[in-house]
Amino acid sequence: MSATARPAGSRRADFLIRHAPVLSIAGFAVICLVFFSWGSPYFLSGGNLLNLFRQSAPLLVVAIAMTFVITTGGIDLSVGSTVALVNALAAIALQAGMTWPVVVIAMLAAGALVGAVQGWFSAFQGIPSFIVTLAFLTGLRGFALLLTRGYSIPIAPGSWFDVLGRGSLGPLPVPALLALLTALAGFAVLNSTTYGRHVTAVGANLEAARRAGISARRIAGSVFVLTGIAAAVAGLITAARLGSGSSNAAVGFELQVIAAVVLGGTSLFGGTGTIIGTVLGTLTIAMIGNGLILMHISPFFTEIATGAIILGAVWLNARVFARLAGPGRRR
Repeated sequence: MSATARPAGSRRADFLIRHAPVLSIAGFAVICLVFFSWGSPYFLSGGNLLNLFRQSAPLLVVAIAMTFVITTGGIDLSVGSTVALVNALAAIALQAGMTWPVVVIAMLAAGALVGAVQGWFSAFQGIPSFIVTLAFLTGLRGFALLLTRGYSIPIAPGSWFDVLGRGSLGPLPVPALLALLTALAGFAVLNSTTYGRHVTAVGANLEAARRAGISARRIAGSVFVLTGIAAAVAGLITAARLGSGSSNAAVGFELQVIAAVVLGGTSLFGGTGTIIGTVLGTLTIAMIGNGLILMHISPFFTEIATGAIILGAVWLNARVFARLAGPGRRR
């Protein structure tokens, strides 16, 4: 055999190694599906599945955007607080008599502004994104508490705003449809556009990306605008579904988002992102929470499972999959 010839079966092995994180979460999702189907006869019922998709929609919307942030090597811990702030602001604005289209546009703009400020501090001022978003996690939640004084703000029913959280288009809940469209858009952007390639390049090697002519700092900052907008969408969906705004909404939400993204195979070290994996990771997190409730197991086990999932996924990325990929993989 010549030195340049590929061994038989190497293409299949390369495929399995390259897609090992996604294949592993797909297998884990199937195991969860089988286990909870066995544990509860209601798990695969149409009503429960629609409810699962509706409830997991905010998580999926934000997880898609978080995939871009983590792919660049950053992290956004403020998404739960942004959801709470938008949730409260939307309820206050609607109660004050603002029309729902104006409220939706204003909340999306507010989310984009929060993300832009965080991106500026992180990318252009050199402050680690962990510190910046940790500060915003506290500050935004405090601002929401100040506005609401800790009370829930009711939203009058009967407007088109309700459709965002409780409406359906045929059999598909509107929140699930929004999440599906977000996932499709995220997949197309990350895999088929110059911007997506630049996001991956910045995460793989920021200095090399800069030397290649990529506006690395602008790319690294822009991804936080995506999570800000996505968190605003999640806040609007949550407010419309619950019919109220509360500063206590989405507590611990950022933990679930990061778990879904990392479980799906996106590397916390940057340079590797997968939207398909994020979708599977989100559905797995949602199935665990939903299945435990149906099996009458304490919902507090969800937090334990989420922590274990994050640790296990990071370990697999850092040790197992990195070794399979060989020395060329960035650590």
